[in-house]
Amino acid sequence: MCGIVGYIGKQKASSIMLEGLKRLEYRGYDSAGLAVLQNDGVTVIKKIGRVDNLSAHAAKQKLSGHVGISHTRWATHGGVTDANAHPHVSSDGKIVLVHNGVIENYVAIKKFLLTKGYDFESETDTEVLCNLIAYHYAKEPENGEGTRLLDSVRKTLSHVEGTYGIAVVCTERPDEMVAARKGSPLILGVGDHEHIIASDVSAIISRTQNVVYLKDGELVHIAKGGFTISTLDLTDVSPVIDTVTWSVDDAELGDHDHYMLKEIFEQPAALENAMRGRFSADGSTANFGGLNLTAADFRQIDRFVFTSCGTGWHACLVAEHLIERYARIPVEVDYASEFRYRNAPLDRDALFFVISQSGETIDTLAALREAKRKGYKCMAICNVVGSTIARESDGGIYQHAGPEIGVASTKAFTSQLMISAMFALYVARMRDMSFADGVDYVNALKQVPAKVTRILQQADAIADIARRYAKYNDFLFLGRLSLFPIALEGALKLKEISYIHAEGYPAAEMKHGPIALISEECPSVFLVPKGELFNKVVSSMQEIKARKGRIIAIILEGCELPEGLADDVITIPDCHDAALPILATVPVQLLSYHIAVARGCDVDKPRNLAKSVTVE
Repeated sequence: MCGIVGYIGKQKASSIMLEGLKRLEYRGYDSAGLAVLQNDGVTVIKKIGRVDNLSAHAAKQKLSGHVGISHTRWATHGGVTDANAHPHVSSDGKIVLVHNGVIENYVAIKKFLLTKGYDFESETDTEVLCNLIAYHYAKEPENGEGTRLLDSVRKTLSHVEGTYGIAVVCTERPDEMVAARKGSPLILGVGDHEHIIASDVSAIISRTQNVVYLKDGELVHIAKGGFTISTLDLTDVSPVIDTVTWSVDDAELGDHDHYMLKEIFEQPAALENAMRGRFSADGSTANFGGLNLTAADFRQIDRFVFTSCGTGWHACLVAEHLIERYARIPVEVDYASEFRYRNAPLDRDALFFVISQSGETIDTLAALREAKRKGYKCMAICNVVGSTIARESDGGIYQHAGPEIGVASTKAFTSQLMISAMFALYVARMRDMSFADGVDYVNALKQVPAKVTRILQQADAIADIARRYAKYNDFLFLGRLSLFPIALEGALKLKEISYIHAEGYPAAEMKHGPIALISEECPSVFLVPKGELFNKVVSSMQEIKARKGRIIAIILEGCELPEGLADDVITIPDCHDAALPILATVPVQLLSYHIAVARGCDVDKPRNLAKSVTVE
């Protein structure tokens, strides 16, 4: 969601911060701002709209300072206005702050500060936090250690309830910066005589690939060319500097019109990366080095619980189908946002899996912590090395999909499906799957990247279909078994980027209510399986056709529909059932993308959405 970039070094801070904010645009935001410490104080510029608007106004100012903080805001407390945009300045003009997260007790703090003479110009919880730091700073005496600002921030945070990732500067201490996190990601970039604070590594990598991932409850104090890390309870922390393995080129748009399209076409490579080095020498099973559980441990597990949000939740549903089918172990799938509030009874021998591309999704992180609190082992399927979920889980599987910039997940989702299929194989081979069936399964997965490439070769034809359907405002997506989650995902993608009302259902459930929606103005996208369910799905299609509904059918090679049943047909390569959800996903991604483009939507920055949801 909101993005933070702070800079302290020898270069012009405004240029570096604006570049960083541009790289954070994919996270979703509605306003942007920056503050630069100058010789005569601080210059603050805040504007609603895109970073380009902020850049245009910044270009009119003489921003020569070498220290600054900046922000892209996704509104929570207060509307989308210049006044509510960050950075915020305390009413005494000394403290400047940017903040991600939500301060839950801000109303009580604000009432207290009003009695102390502090004024407020915005509706935000962030300005309350800024003034509370100013209050403690005014009370804090100077000390020989030069930690007055740090001590003020630490005391403030001891009174705060909620989540935060903050960066703070002070006009009286122009060579210092303090940052802290709790529940909202924050990273320190360690460069050549410079340091960068950011909420996402993509804002840092153009300057340095050496980073420190701050943990909850940690504060970093940057001063005199160095930094120290400590906790809220005054414990010193020895920093661990990690190296980012991808470069700025990996996050560039290249020749594509949008990041979403680029990432759709990166899926063959992302799928290869998900598999690389993870099959056994005899080619009959998968291997995972980071699960930190033995084969004997897995044989004791009698239930898996998968939890996630949004697109990741759809991946959980596919994992449920594949694990239950091939490994014969019960799987429960829960919305991460609901899990910790339900207090559901669970088997003691259950193993938890959380799925999060960013590794920072606040609801998924909360579900992970709740499961661990109750004594369960927790695994993570995650794409971001060093993320909070990756660090706090007991083990897991990295996706290695590379940076995903588009808000609507594409390559990360199919990578999650691939890992789910591999994990189902891994457990099944420990149970009762035969060697021969394992070899067939592995060979089928190895063919997936090439088959995805074949589907991508139909992109122009799918774009033509999409343009014919772009005028409609209601869609149904229908599938069965492992294709039902793909129907949900297709509907979500269309909603996210084109703002069309779309719903996903099991195909057989269509006649139990949703059929009331069918008309010439409500097309249906059918994901048609082979085998015993083929004729069942065809019957559902005929029910829609009888009511004059238009149909787009996604079918496997070798399957033949009755003549005239579908208005448009997209064919995908025949495949093993474990690979089917991956292949069926690609056409619905392309359909959604091209419908959104035809409707003139901002595909990479859909309204109201954020890439990484870090507030509850």
